[in-house]
Amino acid sequence: MRTDSRQIVAAVPLPALLIRRDERIAAANAEAGALLGSDLEGRHFITALRQPILLDAIEGTFRDGAPRLTRYLVSHERRDATYEVSCRSVTLEDAPGVMLTFHDITHLEQASQMRRDFVANVSHELRTPLTALLGFIETLRGPARNDAAARERFLGIMELEAGRMERLVGDLLSLSRVEAEERVRPTDPVNLPELIRSVLGGLSPLAREADVTLSCDLPENDLEVPGDADQLRQVLTNLVENGVKYAGRGTQLSVALSGPVFQPRLRADGVELTISDTGQGIDPIHIPRLTERFYRVDTHRSREKGGTGLGLAIVKHIVNRHRGRMKIESAPGKGMTFRILLPMSA
Repeated sequence: MRTDSRQIVAAVPLPALLIRRDERIAAANAEAGALLGSDLEGRHFITALRQPILLDAIEGTFRDGAPRLTRYLVSHERRDATYEVSCRSVTLEDAPGVMLTFHDITHLEQASQMRRDFVANVSHELRTPLTALLGFIETLRGPARNDAAARERFLGIMELEAGRMERLVGDLLSLSRVEAEERVRPTDPVNLPELIRSVLGGLSPLAREADVTLSCDLPENDLEVPGDADQLRQVLTNLVENGVKYAGRGTQLSVALSGPVFQPRLRADGVELTISDTGQGIDPIHIPRLTERFYRVDTHRSREKGGTGLGLAIVKHIVNRHRGRMKIESAPGKGMTFRILLPMSA
């Protein structure tokens, strides 16, 4: 083989290799070596590329010279990866050959899977209340047509199910807006102590009904950060409301604000907002997934309390938009703590 062919393969920025007509690998660049293993040159391509769908594509290109696209699946660097492989006919020393290039499309596959999961989850969340509503409507038109007591009971349940759908649609719209704005950093001044007092005041009736004691530890002076007041209110409302709903009766929920001080995680001066409760807590194994859409530690209990499974996903995106950081801490019997760092400058 001529030296220039090796140089061409080496210059390709993707994993690439050349296969001669005798089905031996004529050249492979360093990226191909990292993906498929070292000492590729001179080996029969079947020994290096063992997946039937890829072997069929290579043999087909040798047979008719037509370009082909296929997939190559591999566990690479402790992760499952998907590569799109292009097979193209080339001429090597006046004989036909095949050049392969491998393009990592794992992120596209993951995004596609996330979309499918999202549609499936939304469909599932809407199907349950819709099925209940349709069933009650049928009953009210039939057996319970003249039963006043049953009618009132069914209408009450229908109201709850319709409210659940309304909350879900509202959270979906909110999540969509937050994601659309995530790259636009807010710059309006927001007085955090004032905002926290307002949120706690609005949720105090819910806390009294749930027998949860609310408390706060806030600076006496105004403390402003650049932000979106409505979105920061949404963060506080979601986290405090979750604490009130799930901490349990007789527990305490506190909100604290400290700073400004230099925050290493922000590499800038910032404030720390802490929302913590004395409830039953959760197993730390759940923490990495809490901000995933529709992830629930206790699905039945969450739905019973009217949760949509989107609240913490919305919180995460809002914190990201404000260039902040969030950390969740919990353990069984130790309650839940959310720590949010917000920068002092835009």
